[in-house]
Amino acid sequence: MTTAGTRSAAFFDLDKTIIAKSSTLAFSKPFFQGGLLTRRAVLRSAYANFMFSLQGADHDQLEKMRAYLTQMIAGWDVAVVRQCVAETLHTVVDPIVYAEAVELIEQHQAAGRDVVIVSASGSEVVEPIGEMLGVDHVIATTLVEEDGRYTGEVAFYAYGPHKAAAMRALAEERGYDLADCYAYSDSETDVPMLQVVGHPFAVNPDKTLRKEAEERDWPVLTFGHPVTLSSRLALDTTTGKAAAALLLAGGAGAAAALLARRRTRGAS
Repeated sequence: MTTAGTRSAAFFDLDKTIIAKSSTLAFSKPFFQGGLLTRRAVLRSAYANFMFSLQGADHDQLEKMRAYLTQMIAGWDVAVVRQCVAETLHTVVDPIVYAEAVELIEQHQAAGRDVVIVSASGSEVVEPIGEMLGVDHVIATTLVEEDGRYTGEVAFYAYGPHKAAAMRALAEERGYDLADCYAYSDSETDVPMLQVVGHPFAVNPDKTLRKEAEERDWPVLTFGHPVTLSSRLALDTTTGKAAAALLLAGGAGAAAALLARRRTRGAS
């Protein structure tokens, strides 16, 4: 537990750490429907592969992703993107979250720690997910906007060492003692993120991160129980959080009763 006079935080990667798949794989269809992507781009899953899901990329691949990103998103209407994300998050995507991750988030919050999502995915995706999970802050890729449209430039790329730098900056701003902080990730590209805290954990690690964790004696966690995010948190803010708390306490029956009462009130 956080001691008196000190602040600490738990930093979580998003894709394959909190969520069992890419947080943006399902957005190509609604972006196509919103007129943002061509059918060819949808079929190639270009958006998911190049815009937000950056794990496993070396430096050369990352630079190619930057170039593709600049070419693809220039001129996109920011409001349309945010609307597509908001609608899809609740009705189409139905993201899958690991029950173990949600329980860890709750445990850290109960111990008095802030919870921060640190993701290479775009802020348009990460912020709504963070809000539904009830986290304190998100660090995510941000794009330059001008006159309501994306210019095609990247203001901040939340990837690799940039994640670690952003974590240090947030720690300085909020007074976190990084030696008392925790971090969780699945990818070798997040070694810098894991190095900056006193309590790093590899979650479902890729081959390279697993080897790194063994060499550094970092604990390795296995998350294997994904549940639908909407079933836990997407009812409304108050009821969603109440349902999540009940489920995390093992009160599945109580959560079912809560939902039944909502249906009864709606029918009356």
